[in-house]
Amino acid sequence: MTSLPDPAPGKPDSALALPGRATSPSGLVVAQLEPADWEPLQAAHALRVDALLAGHLDRRSRGEKHPVEDFLFTYYPTRPKQLRGWHPGPGLMLRGATQYEGKRGYLYADGVARLDPAEITRRADSITWIARLLKATSTRQPQFGCFGLHEWAMVYKTPDLRHDWPLRLGSTGTDQVVETHKIACSHFDAFRFFTEPARPLNVLQPTREAQPALEQGGCLHANMDLYKWATKLMPFTPSSLLLDCFELARDIRTLDMRASPYDFAALGYEPIEIETPAGKAQYAAAQRAFADRARPLRLHLAGLCDQLLQEA
Repeated sequence: MTSLPDPAPGKPDSALALPGRATSPSGLVVAQLEPADWEPLQAAHALRVDALLAGHLDRRSRGEKHPVEDFLFTYYPTRPKQLRGWHPGPGLMLRGATQYEGKRGYLYADGVARLDPAEITRRADSITWIARLLKATSTRQPQFGCFGLHEWAMVYKTPDLRHDWPLRLGSTGTDQVVETHKIACSHFDAFRFFTEPARPLNVLQPTREAQPALEQGGCLHANMDLYKWATKLMPFTPSSLLLDCFELARDIRTLDMRASPYDFAALGYEPIEIETPAGKAQYAAAQRAFADRARPLRLHLAGLCDQLLQEA
């Protein structure tokens, strides 16, 4: 069996040293894998997914909600079953992989499964937009001064909370935090959930059209959304990259909720008190660490987009 090393950050999987590889007219490295090569990769992927989703699936079977981890399956539409499906990514052809026959995004002919170039062409506009956003974000200076106040702005001066959990400082204390801080949210999909009284307090007024001009690599939501872009590129996204983005989004979501106005102590989440200097420092340090984790994934996704567009 051929051992496949992990790709370098920002480098497409098809650049790996693989048996029987060739080069397409666009320069994409192409390799054909025998069942002995790809079946262990598929099995390892299933094990990784099962470990990541064990808690969520157990709670779901009991009808138990979780305000932190359920976000990955409510805000993002990808289902656990979809995560469990293994995709090799561009440049890899799988001999004997009959499960891909008739599956959207794939061609199966002469006993070999591969990505369907026609599906890539059909989605070229979407891939181009994602590439533009990822590249623009990666070249912009990260900002680390928001302190997670987007979540506070979502409950400002309203009795309608997004989660059925108490506010750590109560309604009045929460409103005071919003009113005594600069709100500087650059992410449209966070800003659109601000309450009406909170929107004028934001120094920016993000729109969907301005998203590529505003997103920056220090933003928790922009980095969580790497998982969204990875799912939107499925089945072209290599599953190893998809799960790296999923794990990043899960970890960021935990920080996001620990720094939120809600009191999740009963779930074991120690609050990050961003209304204090110590809490601000703790939040910014974690934000920087996540920006460092996100950067190679963003570059890898951007490289994947370029690779696909070359084949379209």
